[in-house]
Amino acid sequence: MKLRVRALGMAGGVVWGVCLLIATLWLLWFGKGTEMSSLKNLYPGYDITYLGAIVGFIWGFVDGFVSGALIAWLYNKFHRIFYKTEATS
Repeated sequence: MKLRVRALGMAGGVVWGVCLLIATLWLLWFGKGTEMSSLKNLYPGYDITYLGAIVGFIWGFVDGFVSGALIAWLYNKFHRIFYKTEATS
């Protein structure tokens, strides 16, 4: 089975972006806001605010897209190396 690079990238981007958005909003509404402070170092512009939730979604989407696309691309390459054939769709 051949994985579609853009499709897995989009899926990963949406999932990770929404996770960061929901986690940030959850901390704003119910938490103290310090549990995810280390993400400020990873994602420039991110903060535990409403604007930071949007910035987190954008950075999460980019991060998830790149990760998902890389996983699909590597899977297709390794399939070709180990099985000496192209993966089929």
